[in-house]
Amino acid sequence: MNSNMKVDWLIVGAGFTGATLAERIANELDQKVLVVEGRNHIGGNAYDCYDEQGVLIHKYGSHTFHTNSKLVWDYLSRFTQWRPYFHEVRAYVDGIKIPLPFNLNALSALFSLQYAQKLESLLIRQYGFGAKIPILKLRESAHEELGFLAEFIYQKVFYRYTIKQWDLKPEELDQSVSARVPVYVSRDNRYFQDTYQGIPLHGFTAMFHRMLDHPNIKVLLNADYQEIADEIRYKRMIYTGPIDSFFGYKHGQLPYRSLRFHFETHQKAWYQEVGTVNYPNEYDFTRILEQKHLTGQVAPHTTISYVYPQPYSPGENEPYYPIPRKENSQRYSLYKQEAEQMRDRVLFAGRLADYQYYNMDQAVARALTLFKQIVAE
Repeated sequence: MNSNMKVDWLIVGAGFTGATLAERIANELDQKVLVVEGRNHIGGNAYDCYDEQGVLIHKYGSHTFHTNSKLVWDYLSRFTQWRPYFHEVRAYVDGIKIPLPFNLNALSALFSLQYAQKLESLLIRQYGFGAKIPILKLRESAHEELGFLAEFIYQKVFYRYTIKQWDLKPEELDQSVSARVPVYVSRDNRYFQDTYQGIPLHGFTAMFHRMLDHPNIKVLLNADYQEIADEIRYKRMIYTGPIDSFFGYKHGQLPYRSLRFHFETHQKAWYQEVGTVNYPNEYDFTRILEQKHLTGQVAPHTTISYVYPQPYSPGENEPYYPIPRKENSQRYSLYKQEAEQMRDRVLFAGRLADYQYYNMDQAVARALTLFKQIVAE
């Protein structure tokens, strides 16, 4: 490492937040940026690569880009063309694969025609066609038949899946978790209804390479920023890693859930009918992913991955999901107060620094908003 290296900005983390801010600062402000990444690749959890069998896989779980923000879509479109793609998810319930979110087609698949039509009429009358109802809200329904339906969906689709995913019951989590996959009074089988949906045509990693391809940007991989920070002369830092780690866990560790992926290659063109199939009630894994559905790659064989949720242990596995509970938010707020006092030297942003679950478009929007604040200072 060149101990005389001088940059305007040291950015810790090369995921969506770090890469977006590096690109904006380098291009718009014409300032020098060093991006330091602990892993051996850029792209954060959106990183994709070809496995030994030549199949393009998402190493850290399937990533489907979707947004209602034209600003975010247009921004990323500078660095990639898009493969139009609408993600579909199935859940294996009572031996039948039904659409997720649970919708009117799921009713028809699970119940007799007459009973399904009755429940459909009740849902439309009470909530309106096209409504999305959080499962905990539906459970509060006074109507006997809808109460039965809510309890059926809760037990068969949510309850055991939530325990596998979080090692907590739905009631022990913030309601934002159960609201993420509502009951959808519709026949739309798409997992997302956003205006803009797709997969970068040549993959996420290729898009990140184009974002970071600028003479003002240098990227250092396999590096702990703490080991090199004293050797680099920089004016300000943007930190996108875990905020509790930055402050030496002085207020205690912020809990996360982690994931383990088991990859298998099968000598057939397709393993399953859609990119994601959830198994709420059977097995220890939560779902099986098949990324060829997302990428559109043509190959005589396919690679799938089983997703096993795990407790998070710093240094042993990756922090994926902040655990949304009140006491965790309160602990994060102590770290946020520390961060505010350093604002003139260090800015904190991103999923791990904000201790918040972000979709990819939300991470980009967060970075673009922070950049506007930097410009306005």
